[in-house]
Amino acid sequence: MRRYINMARLAGCLCLSACLTGVSFAADARNACIGNPSQWRQVFNGKDLTGWKHVGPGNMTVEDGVIQSHGGMGLLYWTGGPIGDCIVRVVYRMRDENDNSGVFIRIPVEPREEWMPVHYGYEVQIDNHPERSTPPEDEAHSTGMLYSITKPLAKAWKPGPELNTMEITLDGPRTIVTLNGVKVTDYKEGDPTPERKFDFEPLRGPRPALGYFGLQNHSGNDIVFFKEIAIKPLKK
Repeated sequence: MRRYINMARLAGCLCLSACLTGVSFAADARNACIGNPSQWRQVFNGKDLTGWKHVGPGNMTVEDGVIQSHGGMGLLYWTGGPIGDCIVRVVYRMRDENDNSGVFIRIPVEPREEWMPVHYGYEVQIDNHPERSTPPEDEAHSTGMLYSITKPLAKAWKPGPELNTMEITLDGPRTIVTLNGVKVTDYKEGDPTPERKFDFEPLRGPRPALGYFGLQNHSGNDIVFFKEIAIKPLKK
């Protein structure tokens, strides 16, 4: 997560709140996560960004079969539509010993800029050492957490350029994150959350059962490579 926020954009986000009330946080949208619950659907083809769109500063490219971030802060989101009652699997690695990024979920409407998803979706954080940031951040800002919302059930990240596999389960109002096979987050809408400490932290409040998802492009100093992105419906 970026260390500061443009107040004009925050004002725009606050104005958006009334609009989101009118669409009931996309609750009536069609779930794009359909298909066989025993099979993964690859939404990144390993060749180009067909089906994806970038908003905000910076850009992302595909090099040697992986998505690479450049500049920022921006967001690369999947244009296939809102998803829910599914699992999102993301395989990624950092360029350096530690880099910052995230997977945004439960974004209520199709993004047009980078800050609305921060405040009205959730960011599943990628940052192994938030205590080294400026200002220093606590464990609620570490890899696998809903950024500033949850605290770790375990720490399961692999360091630096090693591959990590993150699976995010969207089960109605419940969000579960496993990292390298270990459950690190289990959150249900309405659970208690830490107080908001910084302007760049997300506004508190409910998130939709169905929402768009995407990848954070944090900054030119934080390069993360995404090797696989896939979804599959939950077995009901």
